Amino acid sequence: MLGRALRDTFDPVSLNFWRWFIALVVLTPFGLRAVAGKGEILRRHAGILALLALLSVPLFQTMVYHGLRTTTAINALLLNSSAPVFMIACSWLLERERATVRQVAGMLISLAGIVIIMTRGEPARLLELELHAGDAWILAGMPLWGLYSVLLKRRPADLSGVGLLFVMALLGVTMLAPFFVAQSMATPPVAPTFDAIVALVYVGIGASVIAFICWNRGVAIVGANAAGFTLHLLPAFGTLLAIVFLHEEFRPFHAVGVATILVGVLLATYRR
Repeated sequence: MLGRALRDTFDPVSLNFWRWFIALVVLTPFGLRAVAGKGEILRRHAGILALLALLSVPLFQTMVYHGLRTTTAINALLLNSSAPVFMIACSWLLERERATVRQVAGMLISLAGIVIIMTRGEPARLLELELHAGDAWILAGMPLWGLYSVLLKRRPADLSGVGLLFVMALLGVTMLAPFFVAQSMATPPVAPTFDAIVALVYVGIGASVIAFICWNRGVAIVGANAAGFTLHLLPAFGTLLAIVFLHEEFRPFHAVGVATILVGVLLATYRR
């Protein structure tokens, strides 16, 4: 995870601030056109827009970055895999939308695939996992992501995906700014290396702009529950990319784990 890799260069607040500042710079030329003439819509829906920005930008991501400072990548991935559970809970609490038996079964099967990959085919290794202070931060952030995803249903229908993300980034950076300034005054920042800057730009564009637009669009099409199950695909794709680009040795447990994840996600998201 790049967030974990950058933990020695940026504190959680600064990392999140710069990530979204870069996203805001990239989005501004397109976002200004997307919100032009929509002042009345923005004022009428100011409450939900501010809440979506608060949940996703300052709160959720900062909490995850706090957690990544003191936990392991394996712990973080396993905790991140709990996100679909919180989406199901938030969907029921806010929308009274119930998960089906098939969806729950698919989620559990795909989770088993993640465990197979992370334990290298030896699930008993889970007993050797150690709990860290950062685990609590990451786990606490998962309900916020679930709430954000469910509330996306209430976004202004007349606001495009780019316009929505631009407004969220603008509000989120504004919310983060006072804490970023306070953190910088308390602890002078370390000059980042070239590799750290490249990684930060990637996070700002790839994870903040492209990924958020795709996620928001996906939730709008299939709903938070179905979209949530696809989060279990991240370890599967991560494994395949590591084999292709990092030349990690392909092992039988990789095949079993990826296949199990795919079966579970397909079962959970299948629609007749």
